[in-house]
Amino acid sequence: MRETTRAVHAGENPFSPGRVGDVVSPIHVSSTFARRVIHKPTGGYEYSRSANPTRDAYEKALAELEGAKYALGYSSGLAAGANILLALLGKGDHVVASDDLYGGTRRLFLKTFGKFGLDFSFVDAREPANVESAIRENTKIVWLESPTNPTLKLCDIREISGIAHKGGAIAVVDNTFASPYFQNPLSLEADIVLHSATKYIGGHSNVINGAVMVSDEGLHEKLRFQQNAVGAVPSPFDAHTIHVQLKTLGLRMERHAQNAQDVAEFLEAHPKVKRVYYPGLKSHPQHELAKTQMRGFGGMVSFEIRGGMEAAARFLKSLEIFLLAESLGGVESLAEHPASMTHASVSREDRMRAGLSDGLVRLSVGIEDSGDLISDLDNSLK
Repeated sequence: MRETTRAVHAGENPFSPGRVGDVVSPIHVSSTFARRVIHKPTGGYEYSRSANPTRDAYEKALAELEGAKYALGYSSGLAAGANILLALLGKGDHVVASDDLYGGTRRLFLKTFGKFGLDFSFVDAREPANVESAIRENTKIVWLESPTNPTLKLCDIREISGIAHKGGAIAVVDNTFASPYFQNPLSLEADIVLHSATKYIGGHSNVINGAVMVSDEGLHEKLRFQQNAVGAVPSPFDAHTIHVQLKTLGLRMERHAQNAQDVAEFLEAHPKVKRVYYPGLKSHPQHELAKTQMRGFGGMVSFEIRGGMEAAARFLKSLEIFLLAESLGGVESLAEHPASMTHASVSREDRMRAGLSDGLVRLSVGIEDSGDLISDLDNSLK
């Protein structure tokens, strides 16, 4: 099945055991499950932290969407990332990561796991040689975002995954910005795919959720153990909500991408805009790479406004349709200022080194009429 069809039917079988022909998976809210004998859980279920039928259906759908054998749901994207580190790393281990990471991921690395003897190096992963030169004997993970948050840098997932494997490391790709509809890192030889499912997978700004997808059985067993041991799992209500919402992923992503292309082209031609970051523009340095490893360019656009912090603040205050808010990937358009919002926890020095200027604005382009969105941006720039 093609991507749009998979999104509708993934994880659903109205005639599977326990189903009664229901077209949409039911919500199983029980926290525990009765059994007839002590050694045999009923249907394989004993406690909802460990497994729940609603979450199982959702996880199966996630795996199908990403082209994976296994998927695991979490209470947030950061919980998903934390479980990867807990499952695969120990004291003294080293991680190589993209320098332009989501601020919360960098904070998780340095201010949480950094306290427990883990070491992190951040490199410009647009050049695979930078990753290769940063790998050490104790490097266990190469952690990538592609496109990155918020300057939409791309990395060659296939080549860097090969470099990681050569160095004895695992390649992890945060695929949140692209979504499973436009990019599948496992098919590009990555080992683990991570999503903040709060974003495009959920798509309606109403659930916090995370997801990890893998095909290697050994990795899956380690991750599944930590998922149960730590317990940062989504509730049946959250799993059901996102499972329903991801059925429209294909339709939403097509509209997000078309609107983002229109917005990016408008901004690129505007005199008050210094630079636009969007993989769908021919001016993007990695436009050709985007065409080889992505099926579409996504709904995220960042740009630098002339005049720095002050101009960015005036622009954002003037928006009417774009809402000034963190997060992304919902049907409504959002705008934010990375330096003072999503990446405020990153030092100014590190921000500047990664290309996050004070005049940088990040747009999550929604599914509204693109003409209305462009008018809103034009009025605010004026």
